[in-house]
Amino acid sequence: YDLPSPDDPAFDGAAARALLEAARVGETQLAERATGLYWGEPRLRPQVERLLAAAEQAGDERLAQVARRYLG
Repeated sequence: YDLPSPDDPAFDGAAARALLEAARVGETQLAERATGLYWGEPRLRPQVERLLAAAEQAGDERLAQVARRYLG
């Protein structure tokens, strides 16, 4: 996973996307290791909510599905 440094302001958004994209293909544990964050991490909720809205607008039902599961 190509992630910015954890102290970069863009890190949380990139980590949220990495976790969702990994969940899409069944590789959540790999993304958890790469980001250092676990599935359901509360600090990523705002980013996941934004990704959910974008996925719904784009018609990406699989990404929307994993985002809803994250927020669930």
